Amino acid sequence: MKFILFVEGKTEQKSIPAFLKRWLDPQLKQPVGIKPVKFEGWAELVKDAPVKAGMYLANPDVIAVISLLDLYGPTIYPGHAVSAEDRITWGRQHMEKLVGQNRFRHFFAVHEVEAWVLSDASLLPPPVRKGLPAGAKQPETVNFDTPPAVLLDRLYTQATGRGYKKVAYGKDLFGKLDPGVAYAKCPQLKALLDEMLALAKGAGL
Repeated sequence: MKFILFVEGKTEQKSIPAFLKRWLDPQLKQPVGIKPVKFEGWAELVKDAPVKAGMYLANPDVIAVISLLDLYGPTIYPGHAVSAEDRITWGRQHMEKLVGQNRFRHFFAVHEVEAWVLSDASLLPPPVRKGLPAGAKQPETVNFDTPPAVLLDRLYTQATGRGYKKVAYGKDLFGKLDPGVAYAKCPQLKALLDEMLALAKGAGL
């Protein structure tokens, strides 16, 4: 049995399924599949999620469809949703109502999936690590002003003369990252993993 994971880009497509499985599989009776479905950015994901979720959920082997968006980037939020907390709450309700399937769940990476990498700064090159602000110790607080990928790009450029390559560097870093470390430091990632674990166990895995 498997999850379908809706993602908005190549970094998530190439790096996130294996990262999530490293946390989930040891807690299940048998490994769970995670099939990524890449959209061309957040706008396409939002637009096409209802039809594609229905298509995948017609397969009884699919436990659930999980959609994952960076909190930073989308412009779907209403004017009153200014804080990260308000946008998370509104965005999840909006997406799940839009899709209207009881085996569909929506989550946000706060503020980008690169925040999960910041949960273990020891993975970064020492010159990059030295430039991390104090707030990076709580990765999901790296915010709308300087989101994690922007911060990493600036630090890599300053330290090495070359910017942060999201897909190439992300695959390497996520391959080394202990999901348990990120789980402990990133509450929204914890919520995602806890929900996937409950769904998988509910499906008999």
